[in-house]
Amino acid sequence: MDLLVQYSELHDWTVKSICGHIRFMRTKRQVVAQKPLTPRGAATRARIVEAAAQLVGDRGVAGTSLDDIMAASQTSKSQLYHYFADKDALVCAVVEAQAGKVIGFQESCLKNVRSLADLRKWRDAVVKLNRARRGVGGCPIGSLASELSDRSEAARALLADSFQTWESHLVAAFQAIIAKGELRASTDPNNLATAVMGALQGGLLLAQTTRSTEPLELSLDMALDHVARYAAVRHPKQGRLRSFAKTAYPH
Repeated sequence: MDLLVQYSELHDWTVKSICGHIRFMRTKRQVVAQKPLTPRGAATRARIVEAAAQLVGDRGVAGTSLDDIMAASQTSKSQLYHYFADKDALVCAVVEAQAGKVIGFQESCLKNVRSLADLRKWRDAVVKLNRARRGVGGCPIGSLASELSDRSEAARALLADSFQTWESHLVAAFQAIIAKGELRASTDPNNLATAVMGALQGGLLLAQTTRSTEPLELSLDMALDHVARYAAVRHPKQGRLRSFAKTAYPH
């Protein structure tokens, strides 16, 4: 399936990927021993997390109370505290769930990027998806990071892991492009991935604020122009060397 079609068939950042949820590494302090859940218990816990994620997405963490979550998930206080020690623990579960969905979706798309032209299709699809939502919601991971990074160390660590995982899929895409010979062998894929991620997150935030895709388009275009600077020379035998960037990123 074409990459742009994959994106256009989906309606938001948190559609579950065919690749499933991403599992994040945790520090020793974050690991909490839990008894295996029964199918019914797992369903109840998932219902609580889903309700919490929806409320947090709409109102933010500060604007969401445990009473709100209990009402939305139709669970009692005893049920909620059976699965989560406190609100912070539930928020961390929301971070994991949201990040897993977003990154699972991004992984399923970025694994198809094998050329600079594919990277341009990914850019176009991200913009199209954002335009369909008029910027509403921004990036779920980015929104959580803005609110939680200075308030919860556990949540911050999970969010840092999620961005690192997302970047790893960009790194893999750039490695594939380098292997194909479209980028110079000396290109650092990690630096390019960080640059593109920064442009993406900044563009999504401004698009959310302005309700316009223009900031996102400009941010990603500048990031891809930066990538194009590392394009390998395609026709060394010609009198004038021509960069692949001129064909991959026509203006």
